[in-house]
Amino acid sequence: MEPAITVYGDPISGNCLKVKWVADFLAIPIIWKPVSVLAGEARSPEFRKLNPVAKVPVIVLGDGRVLSESNAIILYLADGSSLIPADRFERGHMLQWMFWEQYSHEPYIAVRRFQLAYLKRSAESLDPKLLERGEEALGLMERRLAESRYMASEELTLADVALVAYTRMAGDGGFDLSVFPAITTWIGRVEAGLKIGAYGS
Repeated sequence: MEPAITVYGDPISGNCLKVKWVADFLAIPIIWKPVSVLAGEARSPEFRKLNPVAKVPVIVLGDGRVLSESNAIILYLADGSSLIPADRFERGHMLQWMFWEQYSHEPYIAVRRFQLAYLKRSAESLDPKLLERGEEALGLMERRLAESRYMASEELTLADVALVAYTRMAGDGGFDLSVFPAITTWIGRVEAGLKIGAYGS
């Protein structure tokens, strides 16, 4: 058996939970090393030796190689598994949604959640574009999920893992998921598929 992969992460981060969920789903042994974002531990000189960008998650393989960026990590972990479509177009479609998640979803939904729930800022003090663009992202997902069981295809893929991480927490950022019924149903479907609890990590 290969040595366990060490994961440096913070459970308040959806990006870190993606890594844990994929590892658990695929029965990949990991050693979880907590790194508190709120305490600034990712900015310590010791952590910057692992990742100069000072962000979690980071994984360290048994041979010492290091990989960062959540979607790159889950692609590495899931290589050859059912979470990555064998069909070339469906695989490209999965990647399309994963790139979109980091560029047009996470910067609004995750950032607004962090500022409200963890930095305790008032909604009135935040950039209104965070709410506006987050709702646009959720609206796009709602339209997609009204016609498909999952984001990239009719089967669970890494696109769903990437997008569910912060979508399921969007309420913490002041987004009303009750007006997105297809998303709400999809969240439950993905949580069941990944075997994660509605409020657990």
